[in-house]
Amino acid sequence: MSIVGKKFPSIAVKAMNDMGDAFELNVVEKAIKGGKKVLLFWYPKDFTFVCPTELHAFQAALPEFEKRNTIVIGASCDTAEVHFAWLNTAKDNGGIEGVTYDILADCNRNLARALDILEVHDHTYDEETGLELIDGDFVTYRATYLIDEDGLVFHEGINHMPVGRNVNEFLRLIDAYTHVQEKGEVCPANWEEGKDAMKENRGGVIDYLSNH
Repeated sequence: MSIVGKKFPSIAVKAMNDMGDAFELNVVEKAIKGGKKVLLFWYPKDFTFVCPTELHAFQAALPEFEKRNTIVIGASCDTAEVHFAWLNTAKDNGGIEGVTYDILADCNRNLARALDILEVHDHTYDEETGLELIDGDFVTYRATYLIDEDGLVFHEGINHMPVGRNVNEFLRLIDAYTHVQEKGEVCPANWEEGKDAMKENRGGVIDYLSNH
């Protein structure tokens, strides 16, 4: 179920930073109270394979997100303690040492379940135990949310486990949404900062298509 155009769920989740501090973080409150956009990206597991490449890629682009008044937050269902262990593992040993943004530790899966991004293939009921059994790893897909200063989701995307994300595409989406906010124009296919946008009317689309 998509939540684009809706307010991001207001759920506090335990988080960890690179200093070893564990704390509660409510993503939508951070956006609204800080007057900033938020990029929240979920990954399946700490100490795995594609995941550290993504965390380092977002870290490398952090100055570009900051220029765009955007906070970057990572997230998985690992515990805060596992996050801190990974943060203290060197990059050349598969770790994420050097990552400075906060990482959610949604180990009770409250937020991940609300977003419906957990890998669950099927449910079966075990009559002997009375338990509902889950087929699947019950970890998150590579879901990404862009949230504006009012807490509204303006982008939602989900990649399957083996496919890493293109960080530059999120910078482009933030630029496009900011242009819409500031100029009142809409952004056509493949729009990038500095290119022509469109008036949101019939004349606007005719003018744009006539010149491109």
